[in-house]
Amino acid sequence: MALFPRSEARVGRIFQGLARWLAYGGGIFLVGIALVTVVSVIGRGLISIGLSPITGDFELVEAGSAIAIFCFLPWCQLNRGHVTVDVFISRLGPRAFAFLGLVSDALIAAVAWVILWRMYLGFGEKFPYGSDGLRGLLNLGSKPFFPETTYLLEMPVWIPFGLALIGAAFFFIVSLYTVWRALNWVLAGREALR
Repeated sequence: MALFPRSEARVGRIFQGLARWLAYGGGIFLVGIALVTVVSVIGRGLISIGLSPITGDFELVEAGSAIAIFCFLPWCQLNRGHVTVDVFISRLGPRAFAFLGLVSDALIAAVAWVILWRMYLGFGEKFPYGSDGLRGLLNLGSKPFFPETTYLLEMPVWIPFGLALIGAAFFFIVSLYTVWRALNWVLAGREALR
């Protein structure tokens, strides 16, 4: 007996596709970061012939890394790619293994909620737009008096914050789905991924 198994499978296929494409986007960010770093290092090494490092390269690496990490989290959660210690649980039976999977998915969903909540509040502190009424409705808090930017590039901090927030929101939604999936595995008596 399972809770809406066809719906769970359909939602799983949709989330699998969305998470895969979001992870591809995170990979593109990482490739961009690597290219910026390589060009900047080459520029530093060849200052004697008139080249120079990329201004604000560390700011781009910092923002791009944060965005990439949040792009990878939903894919990692769907595939149970988080770090586990299997010495003890590998000896358990399929039902106990499925139950521990449910517990871990529920704990990750709780952590994903806290991450999303704190990221949303942080985004509200950085985002300088919107009327007071709309900001109050969306619980974004007061507008910042001075919009925060990075030091060298003067890139608005809310932009990478907002992009990372998209990944955090999808991570939370995927975490809720994995709890549903794990509950169905517990009801079936075994985990399908094992």
